[in-house]
Amino acid sequence: MTKELSERDICTKFILPALEAAGWDRQSQLFEEYPLRVGRVVVRGNKGKRDPGTVRRADYVLFHKPGIPLAVIEAKDNTHSIRDGIQQALAYADMLDVPFAFSSNGDGFLFHDRTAAGGVVERELTLAEFPSPEELWFRYQAWKNLPTDTAPLLAQDYHPGKRPRYYQINAINRAIEAVASRQRRLLLVMATGTGKTFTAFQIIWRLWKGKAVKRILFLADRNILIDQTKVNDFQPFGGAMTKIENRQADPAYEIYLSLYQAITGTEEAQNIYKQFSPDFFDLVVVDECHRGSAAEDAAWRAVLDYFSSAIHLGLTATPKETADVSNIAYFGEPVYTYSLRQGIEDGYLAPYKVIRIDLDKDLGWRPTAGKTDKLGQLVEDRIYNRGDINKTLVLEQRDVLVAERITALLKATDRYAKTIVFCEDIDHAARMRQALINANADLAVKNSKYVVQITGDNEEGKRELDNFIDPEKPYPVIATTSRLLNTGVDAQTCKLIVLDRTINSMTEFKQIIGRGTRINEDYDKLWFSILDFKRATELFADPAFDGEPVVIYEPGPDQPVAPPDDPGIPEDHPVDLVPEQGEPGQPRIKYVIGDVPVYVAREQVQYYGPDGRLVTESLRDYTRIVISRRFTSLDDFLTTWSAAEKKQAVIAELEAQGVFFDELATELGKDLDPFDLILHIAFGQKPLTRRERAQNVKKRNVFGKYGGTARQVLEALLDKYADAGIVDIEQGEVLKLSPLDRLGSPVELIQSFGGRPQYLQALAELERSLYQ
Repeated sequence: MTKELSERDICTKFILPALEAAGWDRQSQLFEEYPLRVGRVVVRGNKGKRDPGTVRRADYVLFHKPGIPLAVIEAKDNTHSIRDGIQQALAYADMLDVPFAFSSNGDGFLFHDRTAAGGVVERELTLAEFPSPEELWFRYQAWKNLPTDTAPLLAQDYHPGKRPRYYQINAINRAIEAVASRQRRLLLVMATGTGKTFTAFQIIWRLWKGKAVKRILFLADRNILIDQTKVNDFQPFGGAMTKIENRQADPAYEIYLSLYQAITGTEEAQNIYKQFSPDFFDLVVVDECHRGSAAEDAAWRAVLDYFSSAIHLGLTATPKETADVSNIAYFGEPVYTYSLRQGIEDGYLAPYKVIRIDLDKDLGWRPTAGKTDKLGQLVEDRIYNRGDINKTLVLEQRDVLVAERITALLKATDRYAKTIVFCEDIDHAARMRQALINANADLAVKNSKYVVQITGDNEEGKRELDNFIDPEKPYPVIATTSRLLNTGVDAQTCKLIVLDRTINSMTEFKQIIGRGTRINEDYDKLWFSILDFKRATELFADPAFDGEPVVIYEPGPDQPVAPPDDPGIPEDHPVDLVPEQGEPGQPRIKYVIGDVPVYVAREQVQYYGPDGRLVTESLRDYTRIVISRRFTSLDDFLTTWSAAEKKQAVIAELEAQGVFFDELATELGKDLDPFDLILHIAFGQKPLTRRERAQNVKKRNVFGKYGGTARQVLEALLDKYADAGIVDIEQGEVLKLSPLDRLGSPVELIQSFGGRPQYLQALAELERSLYQ
């Protein structure tokens, strides 16, 4: 009888009772169907959807208490052996950073124990021998090899409420373990959009409640970061929390949020952090620590040096590792890393499509002899290229063309898709605002906030920032900016990022791309586009993109451990003070020219491929390649299609590889079945529409041998196929839909054929006739 039970029956009748008998509590320690990966988003054309084949759930995850996982159990039905699920369980155990993995088919358990170094790592257990929570927790603590007096801290409760994702649990627990092992400097690297602030909150909460720290200073460099943190993730701290403002230091609180700029300054009187004693804070959390806070000569570093006895926790999506600056040299190797690529693979971050546009004058332009600009300045006779555009050389017609291309993309997709346009400087952002208003005059006249400039010098624009990032606010739609939106802006519904700024820094590039990586399914935000006029996305091909951080700074005997920071340019500085060579301290000359036409030289579309690389192919080309890999010939395809009991199986297999039949049909402008799309695109055959195929079946009088209700059912199914396609008529639910529901109940309709086998035979005959 056991062989006939489903996997779920095995769980309910054998595995669950064994766990409860061993002492595992169903409410707090035992989680069934535990989500790990939610399904990678696949993008083709203008459509994105989750690939169900990449969803990963563990049958059981066992916890010491919520948030502290210990073991994974993978179940199989009894037609499998007891060990058939162990490799899957081990893969999930790796994801959850736990040492214990079990597999079971209901007869017993195969136990894989990573704590048994030098002993028996894998052995079989009877159902009655499953280890208790106390036994696994004891082994887990020994495996971690942490000081014995830290056990209460390791077991400290999470804040209840929002359940952390698996990688957030890993990051939180790794940080707690690092503190328990007396580590004083910690670095967490987590891609933008993966919940760094929520993760930091849980770390602080557990350390605070566990009395490992009493007073905490949370530092950031943007006011919006502090305000978002206070009202969102850190809200449970309530009255114990304060924001340092107006250069007032009140020692009555325990959780302090502050801008670096609010507690430091160029004059000693502005360094209000010194109003606290050096040992006042037990933990200093440095948000966006890649922005220079660990540099030896940075003013912010003085805060860290002053509170040197505290634990320092750095948070970043993009650790800065260059010849000049190193976060790792200060904080040490990351205690946990969760990359952009992993976030996309797991389905927690949005993939992207890249559209690269080369403009002819960007590739090289030389003025005619004696050419003057709009201000009467003689334009220096040399070749100007992409690096000069909007810095030394402003071509007003280029602004118009860029605005037209942005608008064309929005018109082809969604004119109300939130869009950020990154410009060279504030002047460029102001010009692009005007060009985009003119390119979208029909919408701009309806609402003046359709396009806004959000830069450091524009107070009115900055006031619109909250509206721009609020998913429920339709306006502003397009924001032009320079550097203000690089980091820290939680723009969940941003669907288009426009790069019209030179980006040479991998750190800055990752931060900008991070503005689009958040997913918000309630607002149909599953993916985003990058419209690149500056070839900035060539950085995707750099090995450093999303790679593991590597320290290349090597201090000499007399040099500081932390290297100096690069000076950079102040964020959204209202005056561009980058001098020309040979003119130190002088403002850069900028030529403004309005009579030079600009044209598109080349346009290229790329997709984020399954292997994490950008693929340069049209939707049709990509489809042709996938089909040619799957089917060796037209005959091979026809044989496979005919042999498939359900055509949906063939369709689903190809969709899992990124073939989007709906988008292909839309591109071709016809109501084509996947069968005809494959024939046409991959094998060059003339396609028939679904209605043409349905008409051909009717002409051949295929249903002549059926009478009464059975014939009416087949005719209705044929009409359904013409309207919606083959997948719909293969679904069992189709007999409950109009107009079939008016012919009788599903049982009555099936009985009109003589029973279910006869109905399925008639349906198969209908499908053969359709594809004859």
